[in-house]
Amino acid sequence: MSSLSKKLDDIKLEDIMEKVHNYIEDEEQIRIIEKAYHFAFSKHNGQFRKSGEAYIYHPMNVALILTTIYADYETISAGLLHDVLEDCDCTPEEMEEEFGPVITKLVKGVTKLSNINFSTENEYLIDYYKKIIVGMSEDVRVIIVKLADRLHNMRTLWAIPEDRQKVKAHESLDIFAPIAHHLGIHKIKSELEDLSLRYLKPDVFYDIAEKLNKTKIERDRIVYDMQTEITDLLNEHHIPHEIKGRAKCIYSIYNKLDKGKKFSDIYDLLALRILVNTEQECYLTLGLIHSKFRPLPKRFKDYIAMPKPNMYQSLHTTIFGIDGYLFEIQIRTHEMDEVAENGIAAHWSYKENKGSNKNANLTSTTEQKLQFFKSIIDLSHDKMTSEEFVNSVKDEVLNNNIYCFTPKGDVMELPRGATPLDFAYKIHTRVGETTVGAIVNNNIVPLDYELKDNDIVKINTNKNSTPSKEWLNMVKCSTTKNKIRAFFTRSERDIYIERGKYSLEKELRKRKIVFSEFLQDENIKKICDTIKVDDLDDIYLSIGNGKATVNGVINIIYKEEEKTPPKVVKVTPKNKDADIIVSGIDKVKVNLANCCNPVYGDEIVGYITRGNGITVHRIHCHNLEMLEERTVDVSWNDNTDKRYLTCILVHTIDNVNHVLDIIQTISSMNVNVDGIKMISHGDTSTYEVNCYVTGIDQLNKMSVNLLKNKFIEKIERAMR
Repeated sequence: MSSLSKKLDDIKLEDIMEKVHNYIEDEEQIRIIEKAYHFAFSKHNGQFRKSGEAYIYHPMNVALILTTIYADYETISAGLLHDVLEDCDCTPEEMEEEFGPVITKLVKGVTKLSNINFSTENEYLIDYYKKIIVGMSEDVRVIIVKLADRLHNMRTLWAIPEDRQKVKAHESLDIFAPIAHHLGIHKIKSELEDLSLRYLKPDVFYDIAEKLNKTKIERDRIVYDMQTEITDLLNEHHIPHEIKGRAKCIYSIYNKLDKGKKFSDIYDLLALRILVNTEQECYLTLGLIHSKFRPLPKRFKDYIAMPKPNMYQSLHTTIFGIDGYLFEIQIRTHEMDEVAENGIAAHWSYKENKGSNKNANLTSTTEQKLQFFKSIIDLSHDKMTSEEFVNSVKDEVLNNNIYCFTPKGDVMELPRGATPLDFAYKIHTRVGETTVGAIVNNNIVPLDYELKDNDIVKINTNKNSTPSKEWLNMVKCSTTKNKIRAFFTRSERDIYIERGKYSLEKELRKRKIVFSEFLQDENIKKICDTIKVDDLDDIYLSIGNGKATVNGVINIIYKEEEKTPPKVVKVTPKNKDADIIVSGIDKVKVNLANCCNPVYGDEIVGYITRGNGITVHRIHCHNLEMLEERTVDVSWNDNTDKRYLTCILVHTIDNVNHVLDIIQTISSMNVNVDGIKMISHGDTSTYEVNCYVTGIDQLNKMSVNLLKNKFIEKIERAMR
């Protein structure tokens, strides 16, 4: 068991207070810590942990861990109280009345983190939960208490089943130890890593521990001799100092062995830490050591001039010491050492007790928090400047994100302003699509209710329910909007499929063709190959949306024999309709349909009207389905040089007026605009544009040019 913890049932309040008195002098603050202990003792009375001891020993051990990193009185009080709100009969109002808003806020923050169901299934989830922990903690001390809580739980991990031991060990190694590292709390980070390795790979852990024990006597002798050499050197130059041996944690050794190093090649098993009074003495000490002992190339690091993000400062060098042994040397001031060991937690004790010490005011509280956020969230190693990163942290973490819970305690990260619909789609698309209501904090709320931090959200669903287009105006997340839009795209597809299936079956009945005979596999394959689709549903879809005619599809398999071959007669160019050739008919009145506005190059079909000649439609015009089967083959006359009226719909991503931009783009293609109308749809707009083109090629080129405008989302031909 670690020296930081006493035997479970031996710890007493006096043990905690003895540590507290070492660095907190304010009697009122000490009184509050004692009050927190007695309050927690009364609330946890009669409760026991799985390890068998009275529950109060857990918060007492958490408080004791916090004293070793010189946490302030509010943090220690929160450590003693951290399970009271969750496990005892106590309300936040009662706690605030007893201990004030700050300590209560810290306890509520720890409770909130305790409700998270962590997952370490993949790297994405590990980074996600690190970010979640940061984003949910308005005060960095919340995480410091949580780390101490996790450390004591790891020390008593033997009390839970083996499968749960491994889960908790993975969480500690992948999520909590890196956070402790980025906070600079070396004591907690190292012990979490060692304990995690002990449960995840016990054989490896005990093998390394045994090797360390076997070489300990020899290493101690070499370290003592080296320490004597350096002490004499510094005393000779009148530099007051303190030298410590530095223990190498087992997990760190495991990492090096795992990368292929031999145990005998891990040179920093021999290590010394030299503490001096001033920054200037750090550099003097370094110079003296290098003058006597040859440094190992490329092993010098200056973290004093360039501190780490967690405010760690020290000089690192590796030298060839006595008898040729390699030694890793760290040189720092006493204040730097406290920060190195205790991390950001040390800064509260500096401010309270160090007065005018140089490091007392390294950063303001806000700057500490921002530095902390930076160090945690910068785990994906995004390449951005410090200023850009801090700004992104302010925007993305401090301002724009909220964290809500499912009734089971799963946490959902959402942008500020999100609604229960965003929450539902975050759980699963199917949950979102079948949402019929929401309950937030046990109260029924409308679906456009704006969620707040820490809301507990229950989504009510009905498997027969479907989304409403009104939801697009209720949701905040762009991903939610995309999922809703995708649903309606799928729904329209289903409608077209049903329409196509109905039309095909109707025509098959009319022709007295047996369904099963027509829908044989070889027939479906032949149709798919001909109209270039993948399966039967796509055939129905093509018929339903007008891209293929029902007769055209049937005729691929059952081509009706024509009694007489069609007679194609070109109409003389003198005729005003000379651009259209009607199969088998010499002279006839021909009109272009206003519903689909065919242009030269479109696939077309003629419809024989009653008393008004032939109306020419695009072959996939949906109006053909509602007309009787009086169609005739028609084609374009290649000699025509007419311009044809067409109508396109231009969909934009915003509701800004882009009329001038659209007209300019179209005019640059030598296309005449006949009219343009803007139709607003809330956040987006659609422009109905009538223009004259020479044919389908010019229309396609015009569409490509229009799509080069970033504000245009898509373009389609209008169908009336």
